[in-house]
Amino acid sequence: MNTSRPELTGGNSTETREPMSPRNIRGAACAAALSLLTVAQLAHPALAATGRSAEAKPSAGARGIGDPYFPGQGNGGIDVRHYDITFAYDPATKVMDATTKVLVRATQNLDRFNLDFRGPKISSVTVDSRRASYRRDGQELVVTPRTKLRKGRTFTVEVKYKGTPPVIKDPDGSLEGWIPTKDGAFVPGEPQGAPAWFPGNDHPTDKATFTFHVTVPKGITAVGNGRLVSQRTSHGRTTFVWSENEPMATYLATVTLGKFDVKRSRIGGLPVYVAVDPALAAKSKAAVDELPDIIRYYSSVFGRYPFSTVGAIVDDAPNVGYALESQTKPIFSSAPSKETMAHELAHQWFGDDVSPRRWSDIWLNEGWATYAQWMWSAHNGGPSPQKVFDSKDNYGRPASDAFWQVVTANPGTKDMFGDVPYNRGAMTLQALRRKIGDRAFFRLAKEWLSKYRYSDASTKDFTRLAERVSHKNLDKFFQVWLYQKGKPTKW
Repeated sequence: MNTSRPELTGGNSTETREPMSPRNIRGAACAAALSLLTVAQLAHPALAATGRSAEAKPSAGARGIGDPYFPGQGNGGIDVRHYDITFAYDPATKVMDATTKVLVRATQNLDRFNLDFRGPKISSVTVDSRRASYRRDGQELVVTPRTKLRKGRTFTVEVKYKGTPPVIKDPDGSLEGWIPTKDGAFVPGEPQGAPAWFPGNDHPTDKATFTFHVTVPKGITAVGNGRLVSQRTSHGRTTFVWSENEPMATYLATVTLGKFDVKRSRIGGLPVYVAVDPALAAKSKAAVDELPDIIRYYSSVFGRYPFSTVGAIVDDAPNVGYALESQTKPIFSSAPSKETMAHELAHQWFGDDVSPRRWSDIWLNEGWATYAQWMWSAHNGGPSPQKVFDSKDNYGRPASDAFWQVVTANPGTKDMFGDVPYNRGAMTLQALRRKIGDRAFFRLAKEWLSKYRYSDASTKDFTRLAERVSHKNLDKFFQVWLYQKGKPTKW
């Protein structure tokens, strides 16, 4: 994400439905079931000594995964494998009519489970085509299936809903979720906006593949993550189908809608899809034109581009005020600068490919993207990363500046998109580069991306890998730069 950017202010309603009569069941199997993973049976403690085992009794999946920044985010007992999201949306009425199918694997024996959902009123929930009981409690959609679900079983949850998706306000005051524009909607999800428009397991540690089927009035373009599978117009409406086949965190999902000029091209064999609001075409041209060179440069220093497509979405959403690294297609709420384009494309490696294990690890996203932005600028004749490090906006700030009073590796929800994860995160990387040398530093970057590809990782994972790659004890260095307040003076 670029620009300082926040807990849900609404969504505390309770909604409960009981299953309908079996005569009314209308099922639909998930389009592409994934293979089950082999899972060991849980041993009952009382039988362990004799070598006999018994299954754990079914219980409820936890209503959060324990991230201290957003305790209600994510859910226990489940692992989502695929989302199939189908909806029609009319910008004139702002009403969405949607069905989301979620392919899930049980990671424990379940008698009920939760999904995160803050969206419109639900009309039905099914589990494997059988009506399920459900209730809503704030952001939690609590689902009780007719039959218990054994650990290791893969099942499909289908949720039907209709209404106006909400705009979410974050702790720092910025907006996310489903944000209407004059001709469509701008759809950013970081860190908690995705459940505004689809139910899911909303935490970066549970990545899945996605398919979007989106129907909008003719003349409106729907742009989603991944590859455009099809586009068909009939009876005054156009249906777009987008597919993202590489694992993606929910906060990186988007289907942004509006009137766009669309340009398709290739970088080598990599498909490129860029959609720009016509009103911003001229102002966006310089940044958009640099996209291919930025991808080539980052690929040369960080390793191959991690996804099957790339692109950008430039929309006119003046009340948003930031850009976001939505997977394969960063979204910009106004015409981006070259620096902002470089920042969001760097996130395709740092944040999208390798995501934070907890939101306190956000500097691993923003620090790396900011540092890559510094590198891109230097590559094009701008100041070196060391000169940017030394500047008055960075290390040149006096020790009394509030900039030094936030902990880089734990900035808190109000500062997680502020200067510290971005600039002090990047400064940490430049200081590390100077300490361990260029060869070890760029080896570290590539090994980080290779080791945790399509997954998540923590600050501790990074510091351990840095020590292994550099063959140095870096405890003092990381304590000073990541875990302490105050301006570093010795490291």
